Amino acid sequence: MTFSLVARCDETGMFGVAISSSSPAVAARCAYARAGVGAVASQNVTDPTLGPMALDLMESGMGAAEAVDEVRRRGRFIDYRQVLAVDGQGRTAIHSGPNSLGIWTQAEGPNVASGGNLLANDGVPQAIVDGFLAASGHLGDRLIAAMRAGLSAGGEAGPVHSAGMMLVDKVPWPVADLRCDWTEDCPIEAVATTWDIYKPQLDAYVQRALDPRAAPSYGAPGDE
Repeated sequence: MTFSLVARCDETGMFGVAISSSSPAVAARCAYARAGVGAVASQNVTDPTLGPMALDLMESGMGAAEAVDEVRRRGRFIDYRQVLAVDGQGRTAIHSGPNSLGIWTQAEGPNVASGGNLLANDGVPQAIVDGFLAASGHLGDRLIAAMRAGLSAGGEAGPVHSAGMMLVDKVPWPVADLRCDWTEDCPIEAVATTWDIYKPQLDAYVQRALDPRAAPSYGAPGDE
């Protein structure tokens, strides 16, 4: 009931996750990223401990493949889980348990991995990877393009209702964590609209946290 991708920007080192599902608030349970370390999606009968576990393992020095192998070894009911990871060198790894739901499959490319379950067809993850690799610009733009490509290729077998996108860069918090937790319309387009608004302000929000004296105006009534 989910399709997603994890990705790394080869130019900036930024990591990102984008995900969509028929379930509510999918990004709150399934998207994980850590600046300088990597990005992970943990999905399909979700175990929210697996994303932080994989990031901890990569931070300790493991590559994506080693980390996912260790998650496979340590995780409970791992045959029901999907875990996607990308590490600091752009290497990727995916675990898809045999008890993943419905049509499930996965695909990988340079700096990007995609997987899904309860899909409309088995070509969706490859379409997501191809969409990411074909896109240009900011990592957030490329993630949105990839998710749109996955949806155009069929997406989930039923309608999706939630989506999210997380980006991490050089600070120890997400520089963007955008979500649509439920809609009867397209949640990917809801996140895309929010990204269009948020993207021009992203650097300013980071600057306000690091040194508000050098931050631009908030643009709120009464702000000088």
